[in-house]
Amino acid sequence: MTSDGSTVIVLALDTTTRGGSIAVVHDEVVRVEHAGDPEITYGQRLPAELTEILEQAGVRIEDIDLFAVAAGPGSFTGLRVGIATVQGLAMAQGKRVVAVSALEVLARAGTNADHTIGAWMDAQRGEVFAALYAPDGRDLRIPPVSAPPRAVLDTWAGTAHAGQMMFIGDGAIRHRDFLRQEIGNHVQVIAPPPLAGLIGQIAVENPGRADLPHAIVPIYVRKSDAELARARRAGGR
Repeated sequence: MTSDGSTVIVLALDTTTRGGSIAVVHDEVVRVEHAGDPEITYGQRLPAELTEILEQAGVRIEDIDLFAVAAGPGSFTGLRVGIATVQGLAMAQGKRVVAVSALEVLARAGTNADHTIGAWMDAQRGEVFAALYAPDGRDLRIPPVSAPPRAVLDTWAGTAHAGQMMFIGDGAIRHRDFLRQEIGNHVQVIAPPPLAGLIGQIAVENPGRADLPHAIVPIYVRKSDAELARARRAGGR
């Protein structure tokens, strides 16, 4: 709700993973949230999913006050599709966009009173996109990196004891055996929930983050495969 008491309606989109999610948020209440089918590409399903969720929420695209999107890290193709979709909708409606880190959203989903929160997304190639947050899920302790799980734990060791960490995200799930081996079977490893609802809530809480659509850029953390391949070719000359 704004300072003058009016309602804020947010359309939020997450395409950082193959499934992703969409949500409509009224003020800080998630009215409708859908997780996507990872077996169907965004190009095939996103237009219909957007129409469906607006219908279920009982709002028109013209009613949306603010757009929000997970800007990364994640799949390069997914990020481009999600950001471009939100930019197009926001431009057409003359509205602003809040870009949110998917790692920040994961940390908020894993809020824990006793443990620091390790947000781990599967980065493929044996790596994770990782960032360490305070137990409130808001205070960033160690900025995002893309690295093998061992390197991440080694880096984090100077900031928090591994036994006092909990881990959330598809990267944590993929490397759960490693975490149990290194920390113990008691380690908390949590599967990621759909993120779009939380993205919308963060947007409502932080209207100052809203920017013009064209100013939204992806959060990559590491170079794309194409950039890495070009660098390898250049190094071999």
